[in-house]
Amino acid sequence: MEGSYTKVLLVSANVGSIFEDPEHMLKLWLREFLKCVSYYEPEFVALHCQEVGGKNYEASMQHVNQFVKAMLGCEELQKYDRARVFLDEDYTAADKFTALGNLYFIHESLEDVSIWDFVECKFITVEGREVLSGNIENVQIKEKAKFPQDFFPEFKWSRKGFIRTRWNVKNCLYDLVNIHLFHDASNIVAMQRSPSVYSDNRKAAFLHTLQRFEQDQYDKVPMFIFGDFNFRLDINLLVQDLTAKTKSQQIKGKKDQVAKIVYTEEGNGKVVLTVETKGFDHHEKHSEVFSKRAKSLQRYDMEMQSYKDKVSEFEISFPPSYPFCEDVNDGLSYMKTRCPSWCDRILMSQSAKNIIVIDEKHKPRYDIIGRETCMGDHKPVYLYLNLKRSQAPTVSAPELLQLPTATEVIIPSTQVKISHVDTTKYIHIRQQNGASTRVFRETSV
Repeated sequence: MEGSYTKVLLVSANVGSIFEDPEHMLKLWLREFLKCVSYYEPEFVALHCQEVGGKNYEASMQHVNQFVKAMLGCEELQKYDRARVFLDEDYTAADKFTALGNLYFIHESLEDVSIWDFVECKFITVEGREVLSGNIENVQIKEKAKFPQDFFPEFKWSRKGFIRTRWNVKNCLYDLVNIHLFHDASNIVAMQRSPSVYSDNRKAAFLHTLQRFEQDQYDKVPMFIFGDFNFRLDINLLVQDLTAKTKSQQIKGKKDQVAKIVYTEEGNGKVVLTVETKGFDHHEKHSEVFSKRAKSLQRYDMEMQSYKDKVSEFEISFPPSYPFCEDVNDGLSYMKTRCPSWCDRILMSQSAKNIIVIDEKHKPRYDIIGRETCMGDHKPVYLYLNLKRSQAPTVSAPELLQLPTATEVIIPSTQVKISHVDTTKYIHIRQQNGASTRVFRETSV
């Protein structure tokens, strides 16, 4: 029955480059994003942004207000009468700044929506629209952390971390986590081994985050983690395959370090591939390999394998989401700076599968936004799906009864025992005749 499901749209978007040219790119980006919203007509929209304000955030942060105002004021979102916007903008707090933005929009037709207070440990009904920006450290309806500096001692401490929110939508509970992991600083370093040193750094940070969620004091609920994971193709193996019948020449630069590697065909000397610190050019085959034959590259997309026992993902049928050309007139070409990869992903915990509706009528859709439009160097990735609603009956406020506390209950010749099995709490009553009755069960999901 349609009424027992909630239509949800999850979107991950690294918006850094659109703030470099806000006059043109912001309009294009918003147009395509809103086109997606209008097409699916979701009841709940979750947009997770990374690099809010741009790569040079001190100079570009002023455009963030314009971005949020344009979104809140647009016609397509007017029926979304409730909103919560979290913008981590305080770039002066070097130990805490993540440049993440979580934007949530709730349609007027969707009732019974509340958000978790991580300090008071209770759900709060979501009413109206609220923008929480600047320094949001003391905002209690989110959990935020920047990765510790010791996760990448050999690299610059950058604005990478996560923001988590928890939602109760029609008695269905789930966490939504925005995450930004470390990038590949150098193509030449990345191709030295498999997995690369950068992949190892991402793995340490992501496993640390998952372990934190597993071990914290909060109930365990289904989780969707979506952001810029910066997962890259195994460039070491890819280059070996692309250059199987070539010879290579290394060109050194400052401090006698390798600055460029050029691969040429044996015999005619034709350049096949050039790799630099911030350059990756497959020359005349670049478009054919990375745009037209992207499916064949998925065997090099190996970073997800490290987490397959903890999180999963729907099948990818779209081209690599990064690095697209930033020319507003070109929405299809890749820049020749990095090896194209599926950096932007939407993952879910194993328990999240239990609340997703999958049948002939309700099929999740995992794709990119703005397939032929310039969206900056990252194409936003979205997952449209239907989530189940709890069928538990609700009780209106006047009908609620104040129950006595455990210390106020006295039952003669009776023992009361509380036991925990996984995330379920049971209360047993043992009577004088020795019979044990399990009379109450409480679950976190």
